[in-house]
Amino acid sequence: MNKGFRSMHPAVALLYYAGLLLFAALLFHPVFLLTEMIGVLSLLLMQRQGRHLLRALPFYLLMAGSVAVMNPLFSHRGANILFYLLDQPITLEAVLYGVMMMLVLLTIFIVFRSYNYTVTTDKFMYLFAAAAPRTALLSLMAIRFVPLFQRRLRQITLIQSTRGINVNSGKLRKRMKDGMTLLKVLLTWSLEEALQSADSMKARGYGIRKRSTYGIYKLDRQDIWILIVLAVSGLCTLLGWLQGYAMLEIYPRMKPAVFSWGEAAMFASFCLFVLTPLGLEGKEKWLWRSSRRSGYPSVTPMKAGIRSMSFRSR
Repeated sequence: MNKGFRSMHPAVALLYYAGLLLFAALLFHPVFLLTEMIGVLSLLLMQRQGRHLLRALPFYLLMAGSVAVMNPLFSHRGANILFYLLDQPITLEAVLYGVMMMLVLLTIFIVFRSYNYTVTTDKFMYLFAAAAPRTALLSLMAIRFVPLFQRRLRQITLIQSTRGINVNSGKLRKRMKDGMTLLKVLLTWSLEEALQSADSMKARGYGIRKRSTYGIYKLDRQDIWILIVLAVSGLCTLLGWLQGYAMLEIYPRMKPAVFSWGEAAMFASFCLFVLTPLGLEGKEKWLWRSSRRSGYPSVTPMKAGIRSMSFRSR
């Protein structure tokens, strides 16, 4: 079974996620931001990534919610004062601006979650290794270190807890000392492995000659059509943004949101851009279910080869 959008050419995924991040940063309108967030969330759910998303959702809500709370506390711009907190005015515009920034951050977090699942390490190296091999390798190693440090820290904490080293109990001075001990072990382990990796790369001749590349991904007809659809819909959305659409003005006084015909056309192209991978995933699931309902025997390729060989032998 084909895996839908994840199995397409890496250039398609790169264009899609680059456009999502660009639109999340440029478009300041709740309808567009909610549409992008719901589209990427639906894509993750169809790719069976809901459990991983639920694990990271509390952190996303904490980071984005803190922005929504802190903005009206530090920014007092706006004409509509809701109430006073410690003699400081809390305005409606500051609250709405904080909510909008929360939507922007949540959208960016969810887009990166989907990007990490779709664009694997081999796809990342395929896209950037030919143009900038050292930069691509360093970027990939830097991204890899974050989850690696987390796993190692959990292992070190579990092992050191048998020696009474624990940062969750005891006095503050003891907890700080235990935390420095765990950090020292983590850095020592990481530096030792980094030296071993450097020696291994040097022994294998890394950097002596120009690096050769090998591509296993080929653009087929479907990839080209999806690239054209994403490029055209993304350009139409950018043209609408250049005309001033999808920009909600909040400061100094919030203006009423008017959805004109031009903005509606821009929203249609934006929906086409965001929901195209979702349509691919739905198509793959529908084809898979229809093939199972049709009653075809599920014969694996190895079994089919064995049957053909036995028939020829007869």
